Amino acid sequence: MSRKEARELCMKILFEMSIQNNYDRKLVDYHLEESVTDNQKGYIDSLIGSTIDNLKEIDTTIDSYSKSWKIDRIAKVDLAILRLALAEILYLDEIPYAVSINEAVELAKKYSSNESDSYINGILGKYAEAMGLKNNEV
Repeated sequence: MSRKEARELCMKILFEMSIQNNYDRKLVDYHLEESVTDNQKGYIDSLIGSTIDNLKEIDTTIDSYSKSWKIDRIAKVDLAILRLALAEILYLDEIPYAVSINEAVELAKKYSSNESDSYINGILGKYAEAMGLKNNEV
C-alpha cells in the first residue's frame, strides 16, 4: 500500500466515523489489512489519531475559512477530506503542506462532486496563505 493509498484509506475511515458519529479508534483496526506494513500502520494511526484528538480545533479552522458553508452543511466526504488534510498540515511535520493540499484535491476529484476540488483547494490554500506557509514548511 502506497502513502497515497494509505491516505485514501484514512479518508474513508474518517468518512465512516463522521457518518456514524463515532470517533472510536477501534474502527481503524477494523479497516487495516494484513498487507499494511508497520510503517503504514504508524502513518494511518498517527493521522487518524491526530484528527480525532484535535477534531474541535480542525473543525474550527475549517469553519473560519469556509465562508459559504458551515461545518454542518459541508458534504461528509468533503469534510473528511478537509479534516485529513488539515491534520497532515498541522500535526505531521514530515509532509509538505503542498503535498497535503494536492492529495486532498485529488481525493475530492475521485470521491466528491465536480465543484468540491476547487472548494477544498480554496479553503486549504487560504489557510496556508494565512499561516505564511512555504512549500516545505509546516
